[in-house]
Formats: sequence, C-alpha cells, structure tokens
Amino acid sequence: MTLHQAVESDVPERYRTAVVPHIMVADAPSAIAFYVRAFGAVEEFRIDRPEGGVLHAEIRIGEAVLMLGDTSEGPFTAPPVLGGTSVALHVFVPDVDALARTAVAAGAELVQEPANQFHGDRTAVLRDPSGHLWIFLTHLEEVSGEELTRRLAGA
Repeated sequence: MTLHQAVESDVPERYRTAVVPHIMVADAPSAIAFYVRAFGAVEEFRIDRPEGGVLHAEIRIGEAVLMLGDTSEGPFTAPPVLGGTSVALHVFVPDVDALARTAVAAGAELVQEPANQFHGDRTAVLRDPSGHLWIFLTHLEEVSGEELTRRLAGA
C-alpha cells in the first residue's frame, strides 16, 4: 500500500481537504532539513531570499501541505519569540508509532507518547526544534457522536 492509498482510505473524509498552514521559523533551511529527516517531508517548492534565507517554501508530509518561511519584520514571528505557540499542526500518517520514533531520533521532543484516544485515533504530540507543536494521528476507527459522548462520560 502506498502512502497515498493509506491517506485515501485511513483519513476521515472531513480531514482530507483542509486549511493550509503557513508557519514561520528562525532558520527555514534547517527546519526543512529537519522535517525531511523527522517526518519524511518532501520539499515541493522554494523561493530563497537574495540576502539569504527562505522567503517561501512548501513541503508535503504524506498528502498534507505546509507552507513555511523565515521570520522577518512585520506581524509574523516564530514560537520561541512568543514564548510558545497557540497552534498545533495535525497530520494523519499510516503509522504514528514509527513516525514518532523517527522524529525523536532526528531531534523532535516527544510531548505525548503515541496512545489510542477516545476519538478513534492513535496520536502522538511532538515539538519540533523551531517550537511548533505537531499532532500526528493514525486513524483506527470511526466513532459516532453518541459513542464519543459515552466514552467521555467514562461509561
């Protein structure tokens, strides 16, 4: 099974098309290299700044697209400058356990070990060296609204 087939069959349809995040980092070339090593990302497109750094790049992790670039003057900054982040990036993958092991070996911080969740996904939470939080998920089962409520109530 290819990653594309896994995404088509294993990701709930409502998440197959989503908003494309655009993150800012202090060192985009290093961040891109990390995402390739840790998450199996593929660099699709890149515009380098004449003075150095990356104005805009696009990577793909599985079928998920992420835009990124180096911070600059203006309203966009990186998580360390803010003292944290208010956004987590969710990506469905075929094997969250394998991805978490690879990411940690590449330098990601494991914030939450892979575990089955009440909502029907196995998830792991990672922080990349740029300070962004990632939630990787492997879809295990469809869970109805009624079943979600039951599980949350502990029944």
